[in-house]
Amino acid sequence: MTRFQHLKSLLVLGLPLIGSHIAQMAITTTDTLMLGWYGVTELAAVTLASSIFFTLFIVGSGFAWAVMPLVAAASEKGDEVQVRRVTRMGLWLSMIYGSIMIPAMIYSEPIFRALGQEPDVAALAQTYLRIAGWGILPALFVMVLKAFLSALERTQIILWVTIAAAILNGLINYALIFGNWGAPELGVQGAAIASVIVQVASGVLLALYVSRVLPKFALFQRIWRRDPEALGTVFRLGWPIGVTSFAETGLFTASAIMVGTIGAVELAAHGIALQLASITFMVHLGLSQAATVRAGRALGRKDIGGLRQGGGVAVGASVVFAAVTIAAFLLVPEFLLNLFVDPDDPQRPAILAIGVGLLSMAALFQFVDGAQVMALGLLRGVQDTRVPMIHATLSYWGLGLPAGYVLGFPLGFGAVGVWMGLVVGLAMAAILLLGRFYGPTLRRLSAV
Repeated sequence: MTRFQHLKSLLVLGLPLIGSHIAQMAITTTDTLMLGWYGVTELAAVTLASSIFFTLFIVGSGFAWAVMPLVAAASEKGDEVQVRRVTRMGLWLSMIYGSIMIPAMIYSEPIFRALGQEPDVAALAQTYLRIAGWGILPALFVMVLKAFLSALERTQIILWVTIAAAILNGLINYALIFGNWGAPELGVQGAAIASVIVQVASGVLLALYVSRVLPKFALFQRIWRRDPEALGTVFRLGWPIGVTSFAETGLFTASAIMVGTIGAVELAAHGIALQLASITFMVHLGLSQAATVRAGRALGRKDIGGLRQGGGVAVGASVVFAAVTIAAFLLVPEFLLNLFVDPDDPQRPAILAIGVGLLSMAALFQFVDGAQVMALGLLRGVQDTRVPMIHATLSYWGLGLPAGYVLGFPLGFGAVGVWMGLVVGLAMAAILLLGRFYGPTLRRLSAV
């Protein structure tokens, strides 16, 4: 394949995934907006509860991420039986993990209190999770099916189902949070019910699509039959991915906590800048997932030259988008920040002043953040996850977090210093992970 053909294949696969990630963000944004209208305590409680739910969910998603390269490689070989085996065991592991996590969410109030949260917020957060916590099962089910479909390069359906989910979530929230259209006013409980309904509906739609459009895989026939070999394969590949995702998520959570100790204005600016950076990250993440599938298929046909060239094209696409983002963050930061700030807010000038500095740091880590997530995607595609987990965790927590603390506090750079630490940690991860892919991993695969 030529570089142009590699790029075309990457974008055909990646653009719907990018759209689905942005639509998923719209669901979270809708929840935040509507609960913000309903009440401050309710918003604080659900923000707290959602952070716990997301942390548990992202760790469990490692098994879904493991399904993607395994299915891609097996599909490229024409091995439909192996596709079915690893996907089923991905579902098994996800459901087992989710079931273990549910009790922690149902009885979460003591955990929140131990973390120093206000009693009323802790109680309300538990109220939310006692309903929403059950949604981790359909949410992980959806993640595995998304991985299965992505690996088969059927990403359009993922985009449309996610868009439908975002719309449905908004409508049910509007009805159940506020008591509109004759529905009961349930507040936080309404938001929780909406989340579970949307997750179940998404799972049903994707399952129907798989059953009717891809019947040759017979994915749900005799799904109760255990398969120790395939289960072990998915587990060994998946748990390091979950730990890596947790480490990266934890880095940004810890940075928010550090910025929050500086002041409310700094935390507000941090939240806005992080929202903007998260939107751009969705592009890199979608390209990374596409790179995982492309790498898995190259591995399946033992095309190491194509793997190397395709990897270079994927990293190059990420770099080009990063350059565009950097230009926007450096040239029009006030315009971007103003989209999120009330013009009449008396603290607006202070938020903008801090936010401009944070966006300059966000511009710095565009290249390295894109590079590290692309490298992770390529490494997952060739089923290399344990050493990358160590590299990423050491970079994020061993270097990035301490650097952020030192720059932010002892050296006095404040919130901008904390973000400098993010740049340092992500840069080290990019260097180590790209070095891993283009060094030991490709050499090992070439020798096989």
